[in-house]
Amino acid sequence: MAGSTYKIVELVGTSDTSWEDAATTAVETAGESLKDLRIAEITKLDMIITNAKVTSYRARVNLSFKYQR
Repeated sequence: MAGSTYKIVELVGTSDTSWEDAATTAVETAGESLKDLRIAEITKLDMIITNAKVTSYRARVNLSFKYQR
Protein backbone atom coordinates (compact mmCIF):
# COMPACT_ATOMS: atom_id res chain seq x y z
CA MET A 1 0.00 0.00 0.00
CA ALA A 2 1.60 3.26 -1.15
CA GLY A 3 1.29 6.37 1.00
CA SER A 4 0.99 9.98 -0.07
CA THR A 5 2.86 13.10 0.94
CA TYR A 6 1.32 16.53 1.32
CA LYS A 7 2.86 19.97 1.52
CA ILE A 8 1.36 22.73 3.67
CA VAL A 9 1.63 26.42 2.80
CA GLU A 10 0.41 29.41 4.80
CA LEU A 11 -1.59 32.06 2.96
CA VAL A 12 -3.41 35.23 3.95
CA GLY A 13 -6.58 36.12 2.05
CA THR A 14 -8.26 39.49 2.34
CA SER A 15 -11.78 40.78 1.75
CA ASP A 16 -13.70 44.00 2.27
CA THR A 17 -16.84 42.06 3.25
CA SER A 18 -16.13 39.01 5.48
CA TRP A 19 -13.68 36.47 6.88
CA GLU A 20 -15.38 33.77 4.79
CA ASP A 21 -14.70 35.72 1.61
CA ALA A 22 -11.11 36.32 2.73
CA ALA A 23 -10.54 32.57 3.23
CA THR A 24 -12.23 31.78 -0.07
CA THR A 25 -9.99 34.29 -1.84
CA ALA A 26 -6.88 32.58 -0.43
CA VAL A 27 -8.00 29.09 -1.48
CA GLU A 28 -9.27 30.04 -4.94
CA THR A 29 -6.17 32.10 -5.74
CA ALA A 30 -3.91 29.21 -4.68
CA GLY A 31 -6.00 26.84 -6.77
CA GLU A 32 -5.02 28.75 -9.90
CA SER A 33 -1.44 27.45 -9.63
CA LEU A 34 -1.46 24.54 -7.13
CA LYS A 35 -2.87 21.13 -7.99
CA ASP A 36 -4.63 18.56 -5.78
CA LEU A 37 -5.65 20.94 -2.99
CA ARG A 38 -6.87 18.91 -0.02
CA ILE A 39 -7.48 20.72 3.28
CA ALA A 40 -7.75 24.38 4.26
CA GLU A 41 -7.39 25.20 7.96
CA ILE A 42 -8.19 28.70 9.21
CA THR A 43 -5.50 29.49 11.78
CA LYS A 44 -6.12 33.16 12.48
CA LEU A 45 -8.73 35.82 11.76
CA ASP A 46 -8.10 39.54 12.06
CA MET A 47 -9.33 42.89 10.77
CA ILE A 48 -7.79 46.09 9.54
CA ILE A 49 -9.29 49.14 11.24
CA THR A 50 -9.09 52.65 9.81
CA ASN A 51 -10.59 55.65 11.60
CA ALA A 52 -12.38 53.33 14.07
CA LYS A 53 -14.09 51.36 11.27
CA VAL A 54 -13.39 47.89 9.96
CA THR A 55 -12.04 48.29 6.44
CA SER A 56 -10.81 44.79 5.67
CA TYR A 57 -11.02 41.21 6.93
CA ARG A 58 -8.04 38.86 6.81
CA ALA A 59 -7.94 35.07 7.14
CA ARG A 60 -4.69 33.18 7.65
CA VAL A 61 -5.07 29.76 6.04
CA ASN A 62 -2.88 26.65 6.11
CA LEU A 63 -3.52 24.89 2.82
CA SER A 64 -2.39 21.37 2.00
CA PHE A 65 -1.86 19.89 -1.42
CA LYS A 66 -0.51 16.60 -2.70
CA TYR A 67 3.25 16.71 -3.17
CA GLN A 68 4.31 15.85 -6.71
CA ARG A 69 7.79 14.52 -7.43
